[in-house]
Amino acid sequence: MSNNPTLRLKGKVAIVTGAASGIGEETTRLFVANGASVVAVDVQDELGHEVVQSIDSERVSYHHCDVRDEKQVEATVSYALEKYGSLDVLFSNAGIIGPLTKFLDLDIDAFDNTMATNVRGVAATFKHAARAMVARNIRGSLICTSSVSASLGGTGPHAYTISKHALVGLVRTACSELGAYGIRVNSVSPFGLGTPLACKAFHLEPHEVEANSSALANLKGITLKTRHVAEAALFLASDESAYVSGHNLVIDGGFTVVSHSYSTVV
Repeated sequence: MSNNPTLRLKGKVAIVTGAASGIGEETTRLFVANGASVVAVDVQDELGHEVVQSIDSERVSYHHCDVRDEKQVEATVSYALEKYGSLDVLFSNAGIIGPLTKFLDLDIDAFDNTMATNVRGVAATFKHAARAMVARNIRGSLICTSSVSASLGGTGPHAYTISKHALVGLVRTACSELGAYGIRVNSVSPFGLGTPLACKAFHLEPHEVEANSSALANLKGITLKTRHVAEAALFLASDESAYVSGHNLVIDGGFTVVSHSYSTVV
């Protein structure tokens, strides 16, 4: 494997949060397949251990972390450094959908929890991963999962949409400071996916979520899968994106850049 030129993360160490299912699980598998050592992070311990066991590699391990708790985040970074000796990549992917209510009925406590998970959690992981990189003079890559809801209102629940908009701002402000240390900061923003998170929130099966998304999609003939998002994260984690920073990579088949209010088809 050491001579395989296709190993795009050969020798790198990564942390992936929200790694027990969906985008995080797929990205963990892809990072390991591309030569990285990965700390898979989640609060779903049973599922997390199952993912690690199914990969069956000494280059992946599971670590419990609730990203809302900064001390747990700091401990997770320390674990990665002790386990694998470095930290080159952070994919801060953990998140929740939050309350599915009208804005006039918005549950503020549930809103606070959404922001704590989706924004505070990413800020904490960025902070402690970046501190480790700066201390070791590592030109690392920080990535988080945003959403098409960061580009358009009305494409997701209110608290979720607000949190994903905030992540784009977080990426930009972190980029403005961390570039001086050679650290890149980016986000990926996927369209609708049939992940366990979405299925549970909307009480739908994966194929139903995918069918709904495909019906609304701009790009026809292909269904968005977690693999597509994982491949985008791999690009941002690898040296192929060595001069890409402050970028929100939208994986939506053009949905957010075209008008849906009328048709140009004659």
